[in-house]
Amino acid sequence: MTKRKPHQQKTAASDPTKNNLPASYASAFAEIKERIRAARTAALRTVNRQLVGLYWDIGRIIVERQSTEGWGRSVVKVLAADLQREFPGSGGYSVQNLWYMRQLYSEYHAAPKLQPLVGEIAWSHNLIIMSRCKDFLEREFYIRMTRKFGWSKNVLIHQIENQSYEKSLLGQTNFDAALSPALRARARLAVRDEYTFDFLELGDKHSERELERALIGRVENFLRAMGGMFAFVGSQFRLEVEGREYFIDLLLFHRRLKCLVAIELKIGEFEPEYVGKMQFYLSVLDKQVREKGENPAIGIILCKEKNRTIVEYALMPAGKPIGVATYRIVKTLPKALRGQLPSPEQIVKILEGHSSNPGGLRP
Repeated sequence: MTKRKPHQQKTAASDPTKNNLPASYASAFAEIKERIRAARTAALRTVNRQLVGLYWDIGRIIVERQSTEGWGRSVVKVLAADLQREFPGSGGYSVQNLWYMRQLYSEYHAAPKLQPLVGEIAWSHNLIIMSRCKDFLEREFYIRMTRKFGWSKNVLIHQIENQSYEKSLLGQTNFDAALSPALRARARLAVRDEYTFDFLELGDKHSERELERALIGRVENFLRAMGGMFAFVGSQFRLEVEGREYFIDLLLFHRRLKCLVAIELKIGEFEPEYVGKMQFYLSVLDKQVREKGENPAIGIILCKEKNRTIVEYALMPAGKPIGVATYRIVKTLPKALRGQLPSPEQIVKILEGHSSNPGGLRP
């Protein structure tokens, strides 16, 4: 019996047709690949926009018929059955989904800013936001963040449960002064006022090294808690300056901001001198580690507690982009955070990318 030869994949070396290719071929091939991927992504977005637009129109028709002709639940039930029979296999015309379409139109038709945004995210994401967020600005925040950072359904739910809306808008940073206008709003929304690490099994008393090891041990959960757009670079990341060694607790990379993010872990209350140390780390990262085309590194000082006024004063003279946040091991933060939010006008400016430092000192 003749043995079959194992399948061999052709390589550039074994394929004679590739031996005499021009030097520019590799870069052209890479460019075409990226163009194809971009076109596919754009096509998916177009399909999604059309689908949500269709659902919007169906919701509008149901609302209008209910108002003018008194359509009730029985009519909508018949409509669902007829649509499923007419378009078998589509799966989008259940009775429940028709009521969701009606809800989408009913709740958003009087909000002209939200109307074009709902088509930018998937239908399932819209349903999550509609059911869990009742404030228009909060809904706008989660729609924009889902679109910008590509949050999955699970990540979106996690962000809502952990009050990312409140924590992002209350974030204490100096990004307005230290970053370019093109980056500052996106960076503000990427760095929160507080992070919840409820996946850790740590008691109230733990060392900074224990906290670091626990976060690395659950790195997937950690990156999700940080916002879902971070990649892990290393822990105790070594820097060398003039023969002396320095170590950053955690180093991440933010894929959308295209920058390194240095994180220093502090198990106690924030101290002003932490800012100077972080500035030093960021300067070295920008000089020695940052790659061509990347944006300036950002620092996050993660403390157990902080005094907001002290943080504001400490950040004022800092020239490097730094945020100061707190962390919790359990979800104990009350909804009272809403009382500390910036004014609606300031929130709108942040969401539209025109940050005006709402987290600054208040009179």
